[in-house]
Amino acid sequence: MRSLTRAGCRALLLGLTLLFSTVALARPPIVAAASSLQAVFPHLAEAFRAETGESLRINFGSSGNFRRQIEQGAPFELFLSADEAYVLALHEAGHLEDAGEVYAVGRLVWLQRKEEQGRLPSEEAPLTAVREAVAAHAAGEGRSRIALANPEHAPYGVAARQALVQAGLWEPSAPLRVLGESVAQATRFALSADARGGLVAWSQALAPPVAAQSEFVMVPADWHQPLVQRMALVKGAGDTARAFYAWLQREEARAILADYGFRAPGDGFRLAEDEPR
Repeated sequence: MRSLTRAGCRALLLGLTLLFSTVALARPPIVAAASSLQAVFPHLAEAFRAETGESLRINFGSSGNFRRQIEQGAPFELFLSADEAYVLALHEAGHLEDAGEVYAVGRLVWLQRKEEQGRLPSEEAPLTAVREAVAAHAAGEGRSRIALANPEHAPYGVAARQALVQAGLWEPSAPLRVLGESVAQATRFALSADARGGLVAWSQALAPPVAAQSEFVMVPADWHQPLVQRMALVKGAGDTARAFYAWLQREEARAILADYGFRAPGDGFRLAEDEPR
């Protein structure tokens, strides 16, 4: 075989460089998605792929942690937060293309194992189980854990804390509380053998693997601040992320979100931009 000339080697190396650059550029964008979306997001991503042929890479976690990671330069192209405040703060700091759009409003529920059958609290008093667990612990009759997401960085944890404060149970429940890093982890804690239950996202309760082993009751929406969930493109986002962002604002996407307990934008809640200045 004839050996390659120096010019031929250069051409080959240039071709390989261009090939690998093209492959790298073609990698699906990374989406940072709040843990409350963990059950519904695969359906959204699959519907988008079926229509466009484009794939996504998805990272789930707490919205507060994603805010910090984006501030530090994490390579996300789209951020779907469970609390619009994190998106608005990132926009103010110059990390996002704009203030984004509200894509859904979530709801909080009390979730417990089906083994607790017959002891599900009523809709009028959804935190009765917490009150009973607090009383039993005070009487030395065990320590049934109460699960919630960490309020320091998880929006559903903030809502859970507000609901417990509303019911006068935040301080009394302190010895029983177990905190998840995200609402998804809090859901797993709520269904563990040593837990009485937990305050988690309705979307988590509707996920088939969770629904098969649990039951839930809604927490009144006025027991906590609205869980207004906002999304925005990170500066430098590519075409696929932009297309998915636009697709999420369509009725098809909103119908999928509704199947997992998310209300549509404009459905009787106040947006941040509606607040008096």
